[in-house]
Amino acid sequence: MNISLFLQMAADADANRIGLVCDGRRWSYGTLLRAAQGAATLIRESGCTHVSLLDESSEAATIALFGAALAGIPYVPLNYRLADEDLAGLLHRIAPAFIVGDTGRVERLAREDGHTVHSRTDFVGKAERTAGLIEEGEEDVAVQLFTSGTTAAPKAAILRHSNLVSYIVGSVEFGSATEDEARLVSVPPYHIAGIASLLSTTYAMRKVVLLSAFDPDTWLAAVASEGVTSAFLVPTMLGRIIARLDAGANAELSSLRSIAYGGGPMPRELIDRALDLFPNVDFANSYGLTETSSTVAILGPEEHREAHRSSDPKVRARLASVGRPLPTVEIEIRDEEGRPLPAGERGEVYVRGDQVSGEYRERSALDAQGWFPTRDAGYMDEEGYLFLAGRADDVICRGGENMSPGEIEDVLLTHPAIADAAAVAVPSLEWGETVGVAIVVRAGQQPPSDEEVKKLIKDRLRSSRVPERVLVLDALPYNEMGKLLRREVRNLFKG
Repeated sequence: MNISLFLQMAADADANRIGLVCDGRRWSYGTLLRAAQGAATLIRESGCTHVSLLDESSEAATIALFGAALAGIPYVPLNYRLADEDLAGLLHRIAPAFIVGDTGRVERLAREDGHTVHSRTDFVGKAERTAGLIEEGEEDVAVQLFTSGTTAAPKAAILRHSNLVSYIVGSVEFGSATEDEARLVSVPPYHIAGIASLLSTTYAMRKVVLLSAFDPDTWLAAVASEGVTSAFLVPTMLGRIIARLDAGANAELSSLRSIAYGGGPMPRELIDRALDLFPNVDFANSYGLTETSSTVAILGPEEHREAHRSSDPKVRARLASVGRPLPTVEIEIRDEEGRPLPAGERGEVYVRGDQVSGEYRERSALDAQGWFPTRDAGYMDEEGYLFLAGRADDVICRGGENMSPGEIEDVLLTHPAIADAAAVAVPSLEWGETVGVAIVVRAGQQPPSDEEVKKLIKDRLRSSRVPERVLVLDALPYNEMGKLLRREVRNLFKG
């Protein structure tokens, strides 16, 4: 089964139902399908081996995604925020590509690579005017995404049609949405969350309200004007929305029924504030990776409410978890030798299931039994709730003792003056590695002294966790999905 079938099924069921709202234009499922079919013709005629988007979110992203699927060509959205040097390398890796978006930049950076380039307006217009392919494309590679490169150079992650179909069909019921339901999508088009949102919402026949880029005021206005019923946010986005509401922003949010979040750690005080502010909204924490076709574990709405209201510390702690595995997915925690660990013991998170690709252009990362090592560190409690503790690559090894940055950061955030914190490995002649911490101070507060920071860690954790160096920053470096860029933090300690 090819992912283009999701759009074809929606158009067959109700061609006139509005499936997409973007930049003031409303697209029915029938109109979207015809544009995707026209795009497939253009793509096939170009002779290119990849279809790429180098642009913000727009109707072009939806048309290119389904057009590429119909043409049987991998869809490869690129991060338009990348520096020229990094983007040039990615453009070379997918040449020759049918590219939609920044024509001038492609011409400047990859003139000799044989790309076919269209502006957004030109592509959409031609797709609508072109007679379209109507047969379903091949069932091979659907999407290729370059990983964010927070700890290393980007890898080309491969998602086959079978992986994405398994995830969507296993988690969404076809045509289950009513006409009044609308999902607001504001994540970047080159992230798996954005692609999964388009596919799942189309399959459910729920209207997509697509923002070109996230802004809290624009987001609040879209909820009110389109009667948005659901949305996906990363924690930093939710924090900015709440900050605007707390500052007195006027917003009509009565239509909002559910908010899913993920993509990075959710601060405990932020989700507590959100649950107080939106008592009638269903919150869900979704954990997944590019290589797993999005969500593999979820903390559902009732679990949020129960943990938020409970006086039992064990139940309250679940707000810091990412929930339990989907029914179609298996999760294990393993030690450095690959052996499964019992509940409560920290190790590396492994995932298995039909939606799990675990495949890169260069190689497959699956073991002989089909398990994918996520490189995320964490543990599962006795009830099967998964708790993450950062990336396994981020572990600090001091004199042979492994330490999780997360446990140090959790303690730092208990200080009333510290708004954000990161712990990283710092080279040490004596220990090989030792701890360095970077902190961000709350507005109007004085930064704690180095000795105060060290005493806080020593009193709560073992002395080996005490940082040798403390930096005070205006802000920590995050990518657009709210993931901490630890490489950049580590580089700050090299000076």
